[in-house]
Amino acid sequence: MPIKHILIVDDSPTDRQFLSELLTRHGYTVSTADNAEAAMQKIRSSPPQLVLMDVVMPGQNGFHATREIARDPATRHLPVIICTSKQQESDRIWGLRQGARDYLVKPVEPEQLLQKIAALSRVAT
Repeated sequence: MPIKHILIVDDSPTDRQFLSELLTRHGYTVSTADNAEAAMQKIRSSPPQLVLMDVVMPGQNGFHATREIARDPATRHLPVIICTSKQQESDRIWGLRQGARDYLVKPVEPEQLLQKIAALSRVAT
């Protein structure tokens, strides 16, 4: 099933708006959460088909939330792409080890993000 509904998890209103507008323009349905706890509630109540996860947020960080999604039998099928300003190679490796399918550094290049979503959509079909 192709990806249609994407949850954006980011504490930055600017980043949420940028990603929301980009994805909406390309035909995706978007929902947002400004922290990991709110994201987990949305994932349980109205599951998306993809999560774009920031790392540095108040409360639970994105690495922990990604690990929670990847280890829960009810959500482990849900792909996560980490989108963060943390650009160290060790951060990327850690994010992938937590269960993320991919890792992008902000500012996110629109075409690169769209290509990664399309690739995940092909895998999901």
